Amino acid sequence: MAAETKKIPLSTSGSLNMNQEKTIEETYQKKSQLEHILLRPDTYIGSIEKHAQILWVFEDDKMVNRSVTYVPGLYKIFDEILVNAADNKQRDPKMDSLKVVIDVENNLVSVYNNGDGVPVDIHKEEGVYVPELIFGHLLTSSNYDDTMKKTTGGRNGYGAKLTNIFSTEFVIETADGKRKKKYKQVFSNNMGKRSEPIITKCKESENWTKVTFKPDLAKFSMTHLEEDVVALMKKRVVDMAGCLGKTVKVELNGSRVPVKSFQDYVHLYLNSTSESVSERPKSFYEKVGERWEVCVSLTEGQFQQASFVNSIATIKGGTHVDYVTNQITNYVMNSVNKKNKNANIKAHNVKNYLWVFVNCLIDNPAFDSQTKETLTLRQSSFGSKCELSEDLLKKVAKSDIVDNLLSWAKFKENKELKKTDGTKTAKVNVPKLEDANEAGGRYSEKCTLILTEGDSAKALAIAGVAGLSQMERNFYGVFPLRGKLLNVREATSKQLKENKEIESIKKILGLQHDKQYSNVKSLRYGHLMIMTDQDHDGSHIKGLLINFIHSFWPSLLKVPSFMVEFITPIVKATRRNGTVLSFYSMPEYESWKESLSGNASGWSIKYYKGLGTSTSKEGKEYFKNLDKHKKDFLWMDEQDGDAIELAFSKKKIEARKNWLRQHEPGTYLDHNQKIIKYSDFINKELILFSMADLQRSIPSMVDGLKPGQRKILFCSFKRNFVKEAKISQFSGYVSEHSAYHHGEQSLAGTIIGMAQDFVGSNNINLLQPNGQFGTRSVGGKDHASARYIYTQLSPITRFLFPKDDDGLLNYQDEDGQTIEPTWYIPIIPMVLVNGCEGIGTGWSTFIPNYNPRDVVANIRRLLNGEMMEPMNPWYRGFKGTIEKGASKEGGCTSYTVNGVINEVNETTLRITELPVRRWTDDYKAFLNSVTEGIRDENGNLPKDPFVKDFRKYGDDAAVDFEVLLSEENMLVAKQEGLLKKFKLTTTISTNNMHLFDSAGFLKNFFHLRLEYYETRKAILLENLEFELLKLENKVRFILGVVRGEIIVNNRKRAHLFLELQQKGFNPIPKKSKAVVAGETDDTEEAEDSPDVSGVRASDYDYLLSMAIGTLTLEKVQQLCADRDKLNGEVDSLRKTTPRVLWVKDLEALEMQLDMLDKHDAEAEEARRKLKGAGAKGDAGFKVSKQAPKNPRKYTKKAINEEVSVETTGTSSSSAIETENAAEVVKPKRRAGSKKAPAKMQEKVSPVLDDIDEDDEIESLKDRLKAYRLDSSPEQSADMETDVLQVPARKGVARKKPPANVSVISDSEDEPSLDDDADVEVKGLPETKKKGGRKATAANDKAAKPPAATKRRGPASKQSQGLGQKLLTEMLKPAEEAGISPEKKVRKVRASPFNKKSGSVLGRNPKEDDNGSEPMSASSSENTDVIDVPARARPLRANRKQTRYVLSDSESEKEDTDFEEVNDDSDSSSSD
Repeated sequence: MAAETKKIPLSTSGSLNMNQEKTIEETYQKKSQLEHILLRPDTYIGSIEKHAQILWVFEDDKMVNRSVTYVPGLYKIFDEILVNAADNKQRDPKMDSLKVVIDVENNLVSVYNNGDGVPVDIHKEEGVYVPELIFGHLLTSSNYDDTMKKTTGGRNGYGAKLTNIFSTEFVIETADGKRKKKYKQVFSNNMGKRSEPIITKCKESENWTKVTFKPDLAKFSMTHLEEDVVALMKKRVVDMAGCLGKTVKVELNGSRVPVKSFQDYVHLYLNSTSESVSERPKSFYEKVGERWEVCVSLTEGQFQQASFVNSIATIKGGTHVDYVTNQITNYVMNSVNKKNKNANIKAHNVKNYLWVFVNCLIDNPAFDSQTKETLTLRQSSFGSKCELSEDLLKKVAKSDIVDNLLSWAKFKENKELKKTDGTKTAKVNVPKLEDANEAGGRYSEKCTLILTEGDSAKALAIAGVAGLSQMERNFYGVFPLRGKLLNVREATSKQLKENKEIESIKKILGLQHDKQYSNVKSLRYGHLMIMTDQDHDGSHIKGLLINFIHSFWPSLLKVPSFMVEFITPIVKATRRNGTVLSFYSMPEYESWKESLSGNASGWSIKYYKGLGTSTSKEGKEYFKNLDKHKKDFLWMDEQDGDAIELAFSKKKIEARKNWLRQHEPGTYLDHNQKIIKYSDFINKELILFSMADLQRSIPSMVDGLKPGQRKILFCSFKRNFVKEAKISQFSGYVSEHSAYHHGEQSLAGTIIGMAQDFVGSNNINLLQPNGQFGTRSVGGKDHASARYIYTQLSPITRFLFPKDDDGLLNYQDEDGQTIEPTWYIPIIPMVLVNGCEGIGTGWSTFIPNYNPRDVVANIRRLLNGEMMEPMNPWYRGFKGTIEKGASKEGGCTSYTVNGVINEVNETTLRITELPVRRWTDDYKAFLNSVTEGIRDENGNLPKDPFVKDFRKYGDDAAVDFEVLLSEENMLVAKQEGLLKKFKLTTTISTNNMHLFDSAGFLKNFFHLRLEYYETRKAILLENLEFELLKLENKVRFILGVVRGEIIVNNRKRAHLFLELQQKGFNPIPKKSKAVVAGETDDTEEAEDSPDVSGVRASDYDYLLSMAIGTLTLEKVQQLCADRDKLNGEVDSLRKTTPRVLWVKDLEALEMQLDMLDKHDAEAEEARRKLKGAGAKGDAGFKVSKQAPKNPRKYTKKAINEEVSVETTGTSSSSAIETENAAEVVKPKRRAGSKKAPAKMQEKVSPVLDDIDEDDEIESLKDRLKAYRLDSSPEQSADMETDVLQVPARKGVARKKPPANVSVISDSEDEPSLDDDADVEVKGLPETKKKGGRKATAANDKAAKPPAATKRRGPASKQSQGLGQKLLTEMLKPAEEAGISPEKKVRKVRASPFNKKSGSVLGRNPKEDDNGSEPMSASSSENTDVIDVPARARPLRANRKQTRYVLSDSESEKEDTDFEEVNDDSDSSSSD
């Protein structure tokens, strides 16, 4: 049986590990401090074991960086004595000598320094001499008073005592000249024994201290001072020479150290990296104040530093090194990234290439340990600042560090891009790739990859390849590109890596990044064919692909026939005999077209804007004639590479501008050549894209429009866009009629932008925003979809772009149709009114908005020969201020835009305006970011909140924030400036104002516009004389018929034509439709119109087609009167100067601006009343203190009243001034239109609508009346009105309202009113018509004929009220207004557009449509006029007369409008 084991009771692990033989006293011991230091030295001096480390040492009179084996503890005790000696320089600046002796043989080290010695006196509290106290007693120091800022190395009271403890002998000697005593004391046995001090006398001039010690080598496991340790010690002595500078002579073993300054010290390091001084790396030194010396050099990619804090070597750096280094790295990083935006350099990347030397004095430094290798003191406690100068930072940034960083970035980029490399394999899996059967195989060199522009082009390429033989098909692959390739030249590695298209091309071709190709044997395809549209964008895609290959594999472009293009026709001209001509560029086609000299009959033209236009059959034909359509690119020399770089490199901006300036219109690439040089492609084809890009990005100086906007305006005029339509529908119309070739979404966005009217958008919106078109909340991006919102022409637009100018413009031709002109010619430069911004090839532009009234005023000054006055930016509706800053070189000026902030009381602020284009939602987000307790989307609280709370009271148009702060924060904010603190200032600069067509603004515009007024006058005069000639012929013809001199009836047409010709009647051919806007005229002359002596029969239709009613005596008299009147108008126009015409246009425009002001003022008043009615009450912040009576408004003027600034703001021009404008009848809203000056009583027809010959006299006459040629600018008696006027007797108050007079419509089958007809209202006896109601006797006033038009003057109070109706009044039911809702009613009012309108049954009077037309006086013949009895009138004062107009119109119901007319007001006339 096994022996029984003795069970041991359970016990703790500690008790098990305890030696059972030790007593408690032996186990738990207390050591003295001296014993503790000797027992645990690593706590105080670092490790006492040998360490191997790569360090800088000083040997053979130079710095060497090598592996060193040393004991850190031994190194530290030497360093403590050395630092103490250096500290004396801080205590006594007169110190000028430091001597160190390292005696290896005798194991002895001594450190001597002059200057004030240690006081040789007895310490009264401790009872020992001070030298013994500080060198032989632990925890004694002069550095314990932290209230004193000291720049010495000692701190904790160990220092020299540690050297004493770890020495077999330690001798302290000092001379105190002040006390004339010399002191010497010897410590031995690790400070265990001390001799009695020996005190002798010395001279007063003697002041020095010397410490000599023999290290206890046994404690460091050493037998002698080893070579590496001595080299380290010598290096520390050299450090002292560098730190103390030229004022201290440092000697080592009796020889002076060859370092006299910190710069000399740095050069020891730099010399070690080069074989000669000339090859030494550059260094940049700067002394910052009295406490900092900094020197910066470069390394090969590993950060290095040598730093000293109060002469202590911080070999691991610390906060002082970070402080200096961060300034350098941030500056260099920003500098490099600014110049090379795709470098994406970070601060730590810059740091890797820096070598920083720092020597500083820090107040009461704190380190990570007693070894003092790392400074840990915070920067704010340094006691001084070291802000490096701009000069030093610039020198560093201009050094080789930039090249080093870019090389590193390039290396890293290449490393990343290699991950997407392709290889030569038989199969690759890339979506949408139609791979060639032989790609990646042994016949890969013969394979061609066709890159197409989109999927439709891919379909055409596949169809074309399918027409080849079976053998040929094996060598063709097709891959569609999605739009335009990335410009890789300055793209970041991240962009390149994430670009799937580039990755796909690399995989398909088998391209490997950064590889040099001398042939294509290692690729999957031997040829790269580009197949794009033949338009400008197609050329751009070709260029981007060439740029892609040239950027990464330039050697491939030198391989013959690697890069090829496939061209397709852009225009095909087919003759009746079957001849087909193909043109591959528009300039080539235009050149051929000009060669025909206008004789293009027999040719049919078809435009091929995209590859999708070609049919599959045509695709097969293209590939069958492959030699004709395939063009090889050829690399001739480095000029080709320079040309590619010129077109795509951001470094070549100025060169690219010159390249574009030198472009000659009509330049094109000859596609008849088989081989195309890369430079020819860039300079002859790609440049056409760049020019087109500029034209669509930067507006014209003349009209301020970009091509897309001009197309929209053209189609608005062509369509006579006075009736609203959905934007989605209108954009389709624009695409169809103006050859718009881009996305409809972009077009819809442009239309919306032209209609927006919120603060910061347009000062004058050319289109009406009927719907949600966006607000200032998010800068208009909150607009509704194009399929939900409507628009139409703004009434003011035709005042800016008069119809009389339409015939003067240079209309363009595209796709066989006439489209928008090169530019319109408004009466004021719209580019200044609405501003603009855009980015094109080589140029960008930004022009702020200006006040249209300021522009008009300056034009008036130019017309009067006066000097113009400077204009400041101005934004409609903006309530803040815009202050002019100092002008820069070249006349460029910056402006400061300020919002509005008011102090409500001691803790509350109200913000009522933001700077222009600082959107409300963005500002609300800013307030959230500085409000206490509000977390961001990541859940983080604000770092520096100063707002307690805020509330928003504004709406979509107005800004109103109420902000609550603490009293302390309010004081701080006021000291800093409320505008600055709350970020309510922005700047506007005028240093980037670039425009097309001219280099200037107002002056150049003025001269050009004046020329066009001269042209307009000439054409108007020509047309008027033509109309006079026609009228004279008509009068003579009618008189001849009446007198029997001309027999018309029962005669052959041919005989009649001969007679008319013999009697001298002028033949006048009919006008074709395609006169102005340029639709093709499809109508042909009647074949049966015979020619009589060279005159077509139809040339006399203007006489023979007159109605039989013209033979009446009244009509003859009327025609004679018209002839005489027209004679007078011709004479008047001849006497009128172009300047007068311009002034008349400006006057009419100013009246429209008055209406805009009135509309804005009414909207603001309504908003104010609404805000007052729904006062916030208790909703605002409750405050205990009473608010000041006059809240203080904070603008820069209020903050600093002594500063005189030039300010534009709402105080002077927030609303456009309305000085002498006449009041106008009831502008219901901005859509309440006014007629343009050139057509006061004329229908605004579409641009292509022809004018009926019978109406031409009237239209010209009425158009001329608009200019009031026979009156002064103040008189306006000739400005006739279409609204019926019933004169009120002067001085007699109206006692009772007149009866309601209505003109009721007949059935819709009857012909509509004549375009130029007027409505005449008469009181008639009671009649019935088609079931209509009986009419009561009309009021006498209504029965009277209209009075003569009065001069324009101030409107009556009652008419003013019409224009300022409250919303509630406008929305009252029809019954209350005395309107019969079941009737068809016709609105009788002034309109800018004389468009035919229909009737509406049951139209509510509150509806407002702008499609109606005014009715002219001549329509009384065709209108049935009856009276309708008035309903029982409600008992209320000032009942207005209501009229109902019975129209014979058969146009759509939506075209009718209704308006109440006040009979006793002569202000109902409309301009």
